[in-house]
Amino acid sequence: MIGLNIGGVPEHFNYPWRLAIEEGRLKKLGLDIHWSDMSGGTGQMIRGLENGSIDIAVLLTEGITKAVLEGLDVKILQVYVTSPLHWGIHVPFKSDIQNVSELEDKIFAISREGSGSQLMAYVKADQEGWDISKLKFNIIGDVYGGLWALQNDQAQAFLWEKYTTYPFCQQEKCRYIDEVVTPWPCFVIAVRNEVYEKHSDLLNEMCQVINTTAEEVKANPETANSISWRYNLPIEQTKAWLADVDWNYQGDSYPEAFADVVKYLLKLNLINEEQSKDWNSKLFFK
Repeated sequence: MIGLNIGGVPEHFNYPWRLAIEEGRLKKLGLDIHWSDMSGGTGQMIRGLENGSIDIAVLLTEGITKAVLEGLDVKILQVYVTSPLHWGIHVPFKSDIQNVSELEDKIFAISREGSGSQLMAYVKADQEGWDISKLKFNIIGDVYGGLWALQNDQAQAFLWEKYTTYPFCQQEKCRYIDEVVTPWPCFVIAVRNEVYEKHSDLLNEMCQVINTTAEEVKANPETANSISWRYNLPIEQTKAWLADVDWNYQGDSYPEAFADVVKYLLKLNLINEEQSKDWNSKLFFK
């Protein structure tokens, strides 16, 4: 039995992983997987991959792409979720802010440097035509830190997946004003290079099991109820999310999507020309 540590956000996107682990589907391959909830998101997982506390991560496409091109000794196994992520743009519940245009020059709460919450703030700023060099950030750790920052005037905006934050909006801990949608598949599975070199065949089989489990989850009429209960999401919100989401059922590679990610990171000056060279061989195993 091969023991591996994997990190992912404690959110509904990872239901197929939790199901496959709990039902023993991965143990049948000879894999003993220890799952760690990473409430700090992609930034926390990048640090975990960097220091070896996790071997595999299920994390945001743009975040891991940037980290790998900057030299992280990790590569992408495959795209995990093929649909885009809907990032809700949240402001303090009692603030006077009504429109995204009012957020220029305001402070954005982000989970960590290089996190999706930071990168998508750059994307939205670019879409709005703001000077991205003037963006201001407050690092807050996780979604609860973001809510605290909004409630205590330590930030005026916070980007997070909108279905995850819906209950907090209902509790008047923040207010949703708009969203920004990733222009690429939102989640990938990444692994440390040394782990892949030892267990490549097993890891590829692992991905096939996850893809099959995800396909079953998508087709199962009881999935919405299961996810609603497990992740404490209203059933109607869960159904809406499930209708929009698609996992990578066939294990397709989506090279054109990564070309778009690299192009966008270059445009936003988040990587340089040298780092972007030969990006395909840097990001993927041959």
